[in-house]
Amino acid sequence: MDIIYLRGLQVEAVIGIWDWERKVRQTIAIDLEFATKARDAAATDRIEDALNYHDVAQRLIAFIEASEFRLVETLAEALARIMITEFGVKWVKLSVGKPGAVRGAREVGVIIERRDGDFDG
Repeated sequence: MDIIYLRGLQVEAVIGIWDWERKVRQTIAIDLEFATKARDAAATDRIEDALNYHDVAQRLIAFIEASEFRLVETLAEALARIMITEFGVKWVKLSVGKPGAVRGAREVGVIIERRDGDFDG
């Protein structure tokens, strides 16, 4: 299995459970790893034979910016669903964090892994 990764993606969004969090945009930090078949793209050296990580990033950015989830867990699940159902990846591992959400901690968040069978039905 080959893995494409995207680390340190930062997006502004409304997220949180407190009233003040529903009124401001906060930074969301995303790290993403997903299974791919890099051998085909490596053999041809053509972007058409690769899963374009730029397209992935743009889709996730647009989704996150438009979202207003309360929990990072819900956002993470939604992002995993996009990766599997829209981009056809077989496996994804991602973290969604809120930098500065807890005093004394650089960031808090959640890490999840999902597989293609997790979103059937």
